[in-house]
Amino acid sequence: MARNVERDERGMAARNGEAGRTKMETFVFERAEPIWLSGLEDTMNVTAGFRACVAAPVGRGARLRIAAASIYRCFANGRFVGHGPAAAPHGYCRVDEWELPGDGTEEETIIAIEVAGYNVNSFYTLAESSFLQAELLTSAARPLCWTGADGERGFEAGELRERLRRTQRYSFQRAFTEAYRLETGAGDWRLSAAAVPGAKADWSRVPARMALPRGVPLPAFPTLQPLFVCESGAVAHRVPPDGYRKDRSLTGVGPLFLGYPEAELETVPSLLLQEIVTSERDACDRPYVPDAALRVEARSYRIVDFGRVAAGFIRAEVVCAEPARLYLLFDEVLSGGEVDFLRLDAVNAVAYELEPGVHRLETMEPYSLRYLKLLVWEGTADIRGIGVREYVCGDAVLGSFASSDPALDAIVAAGIETYRQNAVDIFMDCPSRERAGWLCDSFFMARTAAALSGTTVYERLFLENYALPERFANLPEGMVPMCYPADHFDGNFIPNWGLWFVLQLDEYDARSGDADMLAHLRPRVESLMRYFEPFRNVDGLLERLNGWIFVDWSPAREWVQDVSYPTNMLYAAALEAAGRLYGSDDWLRQAEAVRTAVRSQAFTGEYFADHAVRTADGLRIETGHVSEACQYYAFCFGIAEPDTYPELWSKLVDRLGPRRRGIESGRAPGVAPTNQLIGNMLRLEALSAAGRADVIAAELPELLGGMASATGTLWEQDEPIASCSHGFVSHVVHVAYRDLLGFRRVDPLRRRVVLRPGTSGLLSCAGALPAGGDLLAMSWRYADGKLHIETDIPDDYEVALEIEGPYAWKRKERPG
Repeated sequence: MARNVERDERGMAARNGEAGRTKMETFVFERAEPIWLSGLEDTMNVTAGFRACVAAPVGRGARLRIAAASIYRCFANGRFVGHGPAAAPHGYCRVDEWELPGDGTEEETIIAIEVAGYNVNSFYTLAESSFLQAELLTSAARPLCWTGADGERGFEAGELRERLRRTQRYSFQRAFTEAYRLETGAGDWRLSAAAVPGAKADWSRVPARMALPRGVPLPAFPTLQPLFVCESGAVAHRVPPDGYRKDRSLTGVGPLFLGYPEAELETVPSLLLQEIVTSERDACDRPYVPDAALRVEARSYRIVDFGRVAAGFIRAEVVCAEPARLYLLFDEVLSGGEVDFLRLDAVNAVAYELEPGVHRLETMEPYSLRYLKLLVWEGTADIRGIGVREYVCGDAVLGSFASSDPALDAIVAAGIETYRQNAVDIFMDCPSRERAGWLCDSFFMARTAAALSGTTVYERLFLENYALPERFANLPEGMVPMCYPADHFDGNFIPNWGLWFVLQLDEYDARSGDADMLAHLRPRVESLMRYFEPFRNVDGLLERLNGWIFVDWSPAREWVQDVSYPTNMLYAAALEAAGRLYGSDDWLRQAEAVRTAVRSQAFTGEYFADHAVRTADGLRIETGHVSEACQYYAFCFGIAEPDTYPELWSKLVDRLGPRRRGIESGRAPGVAPTNQLIGNMLRLEALSAAGRADVIAAELPELLGGMASATGTLWEQDEPIASCSHGFVSHVVHVAYRDLLGFRRVDPLRRRVVLRPGTSGLLSCAGALPAGGDLLAMSWRYADGKLHIETDIPDDYEVALEIEGPYAWKRKERPG
C-alpha cells in the first residue's frame, strides 16, 4: 500500500536492534483493592451490585476510578455516570476515571456500580475472573471510599439476581443475552441507602492485575429518540413448521466454547420468539412523542424507527398495572418488513418479566439498531421515554468535508458515524455481533482516526494490547491473534491478518514517530516472520498455510489453497514493510523474490489467477480461478502497476468495480465480483495510487450511497446480510480527504503537506484535516476556466501543489 509520508530517521533505535520494553504507563490506585462476591469470581454470568455512601458533600471535581471485569456501569445518586472498561490484554486492566455529575453540594453521595462477570471466552471480553476495583476521590485526590475497605469507607455488595444467570449466549463472538425478572423498585438501591443492592452477599479480595490508564478519551453518551412509530400489530402463537433456527452460540457450548448448555437454561427467548408470529399489522408511520405513552396490550407490538443505525443501550420507562412479559427485539434493517432478531446470527432480543409498577429499563450491554420492536406477550404495558443511550467515541471529530455532490457528503457523514460507533476504545469491526478488535480492519480505521482527530492515541492503545502479552495462548508460536483482546480456545487464526499487522505497524511508525512501540514489537514481528518460514516452497512462496486464509468476502475466499497468490502479494508487502522498519536487507530481498515469482506464475496473460494447487506427485496445477479482488491485491502490493500491465489496468478501471453489477458477463466474464471486505477498499486504494480521483468520485455513490441512505452507516458486505455498521469502511473518510478534497499527503512530524485538489470531477470542495495540534484547511472551486484554491495551513508547513492546468492559489497567513 502506498505510504502517505516519507520515512526519516524515526524508529532508528528499533532498526538498530535496540529493542526493549515500550515505555507504557502503569496506573496505581490510592487505596482500592480488587474484590468480588465471595466464591463467585469464576462463575459464569454473575451480575453484582456494589454501593458506597458518603454522608457528606464530596465537593466539585470529585472523581470515581474504576477497573472491572467483564463490564460495568456506574451511577452517582441514581444518575448515570459511565460504562466500561476499555479493552486490555490478558493479565491487565484499564482504569477509567469519571468526574461526578452535579455541583458537589449534595448532602449525601451514593455511588452504585453494576458489574457483569461473564467468565467465558469471546471476541469482546476475556475469560478471566470477575472483579471490581474502585475508589472515590476528592478533587485533591483524597480517597473517600474504596473497594477492599471495611465499614463506612468500603462498598457493600450484593448479587443482582433480577438479571438471570443461566441464559444463552448472545452470539458466538459475545457473551450472554440479557433476561430479567424485575420487581418494582429493583433499581432503587442506586439512589437510596435504605434499599438493598440485590441479594446481599459477602465480598472477598481477589488477585490484582497490572493496571493501565485508559489511554484514550472517555466515551460519549448522547441520547437518541425514535423518529417514528412505524408499525403496530398483533401476534399469535405458532410452532415453526420447519423447525427452530439455532446457531452455534446455542448448540456449540462445550470445553472450547463456554456457556450454559441449552438443557440448563432458565429461559430461551430465541426459541420462544420463533413461536410468535405476526397475525395483524398496521403501518401507522406517525411521529414519535417521547412523553406520550405507547399502550401495548397482550399479544401486540409497536415498532419504532430511530432514522439511522445507533449503537448503545436501549432504554424505556414501562408502567404495568399487572404482571407483564415484554420483549425488546431489534435490528439494523427490516427484513421483509419484519424485525429479524436472528439476522446477524446473534440474539437481538432482551426479555423482561415485570411485576406491577414503574420500571425504568436500560440494557446493560450495548447493541446496534435502527428498528426496535416492543412486543408484549402477557399483560399490558404503557411505554414512554424510548431511546438509546449512545455509546460512541468520545474524541472530538475535528475534520470536516463538504463538496458540490450531496451524495458524497452523505457517504462521508455515514463514514464518520460508523467510525464513532466502532472506536469507543479500540478499533472494532462492528458494534453489534462482535465488538472485536480485528486486525486488517484496524489498518483502515487507523487512517480514519488520524484524519478525524489528528492523533494516534487509539491506534497506540490497539497496538499496546498486542505488545504487552508475553505470548498468546492456543496459537502457534509466532502467530498473532486475528482479533484481540479475545480468547481463541479453538486455536483459530487468520495468517493474512498477521501480515496486515506488519503493514499497520509500518504506517503507525510514520504517523507517530513512536520508536518505543516499534522497538517493543520488533521481537513480535521477527517471531511472526519466522512462523511463515516453514511454509515457503522452493519458489519462496507461501504454500498450504494453516488457519483461516482470508482474502475477500467473495468466491475468492474459497480459492486459497495450495498457493494463494493474493496472500503472497500481501506477504511481499509485509516483508518489505518489516525490512524498512527494522533495516533487514534479507526481508527486502525476499519481498522482491516473492513478487517476481507471483508475476511469473499467477499472470494468465489477461488476469492474475487466485491460486494454484499441488498434485500428489508434486506438480503445481493452475486452477483458472480468477477474482476481481486478486487484481486489486496485485496493484496495491507492488506486483503490478498501470504502466507495466496497461491492458489489465484498463480492464480494472473500465470493466470491474461497482458498475459491473448486474451485467457481469458483459463486463468481465469469468472474473468473480469482489465484496466490501476488503476488495472494494483495495479498489479505491489502487485507483488512488494511480491518481484516478475522478473514478473514485463517480463510483462511491453506487458503492456506498445506498448504505448511507438506508442506515446512515456503512456495511460489512455489499448487501445487508451482515453488520450494517462496520468500522473498516469508515476508511472512506480518509479517501474523501485524500482523493476528493486533495490532501494527498500530510506529515505533521516533518511539517509537510502535498495538495492535489480539483482532480475528482467535482465543481467544488472544502474541508479541514487535523494534524497533531493543528487544523489544515483547504477549499477549491472551478470558475472562469481556472481552479481557485484557498488554504489555511500553518506558516511553518512546507506545501507542495500537484496541479495540472491554470490555477490561482491564496494561502492565508497566520499571525505570529
